[in-house]
Amino acid sequence: MSAIPPGGTIGILGSGQLGRMLGMAAAALGYRIHVYAPDSGPACDVAASFSQGGWDDAVALGRFAAGCDVVTYEFENVPVAPLEGVARHVPLRPGTRPLEVAQSRFDEKRFVQALGGTTAPFRLVESEGALAAAIAELGCPAILKTNRMGYDGKGQARIVEPGDAAAAWAAVGGQPSVLEGFVTFAHEFSLLVARGADGETVTYPVPWNEHRGGILHRSSVPAPAEVEAQAGAAVKLAVRVAEALDYVGVLALEFFVTADGPVFNEMAPRVHNSGHWTIEGAETSQFENHVRAICGLPLGVTGLTGARVEMINLIGTDAADWEALLEEPGVHLHLYGKHEARPGRKMGHVTRVWRS
Repeated sequence: MSAIPPGGTIGILGSGQLGRMLGMAAAALGYRIHVYAPDSGPACDVAASFSQGGWDDAVALGRFAAGCDVVTYEFENVPVAPLEGVARHVPLRPGTRPLEVAQSRFDEKRFVQALGGTTAPFRLVESEGALAAAIAELGCPAILKTNRMGYDGKGQARIVEPGDAAAAWAAVGGQPSVLEGFVTFAHEFSLLVARGADGETVTYPVPWNEHRGGILHRSSVPAPAEVEAQAGAAVKLAVRVAEALDYVGVLALEFFVTADGPVFNEMAPRVHNSGHWTIEGAETSQFENHVRAICGLPLGVTGLTGARVEMINLIGTDAADWEALLEEPGVHLHLYGKHEARPGRKMGHVTRVWRS
């Protein structure tokens, strides 16, 4: 493919903070961004253009795509069908296949299993009766997750004993869901892989992830020895996934460290929260490598810029002390321009890089 020269326009589906950081990386390489979303958001603050429209508005999407040189997306809950029309106007990278897989937990787990990955035991449940049968089969404890549209701990319910089934089914709104058997794990980590249109791939050092309330709290690199010991197998699986999807851009896969090796949890066909540390902590950030990949440029190297890197999310009112954070030596503060701090809402993040 021919590279898109600087001065071109990158279309971004979605107006969140991931689009904002993609836009900043794109600007550094000389590109303009055009955001399309139902509502304005943080990405619009750094965009040259913003088109407001529904995901099902084929005419508006076509008009948007016609003004772009390439289109990408910054979150995975974009309806697939209307995007087929976008792809007819302009390259859509990554394409619709990664969305089709990632939007269904059930399909995603089967896809990864077919490529040799290990997942938690799971069953698709579409009724309260089917949930009871799945609990009898997989046992307790278990976690019920909506098959679609869940993120950051939303759309989930823990089942400690069979008697919890009715409450769990109500908690997910009676939606088709996936019951996952409990996995005993020591750590959580993620794997970030960037793949170009020519099939070139690069991976980042694996971040060790710590969650609070189902939301990522901290990502640290290098990861503990127990994580590093299982990273090699995860890297191989991530590359197989990217190749099977003919993926172009940055792809994230999340894993558990278990006694039997890495267990795949879920994937995100986009840049990822656990990769925010790469802005200051890697020689080429995940955002820049995503832009490079979708524009047909060579991928950048991914080595660390220091001996150790840590990224902490600022959730809810955590960002209220932003002035104090700025006074701390070595802190890189990123605020997303959101004006209302709500519980569980990501307002920004801070990164610390230790040079020795």
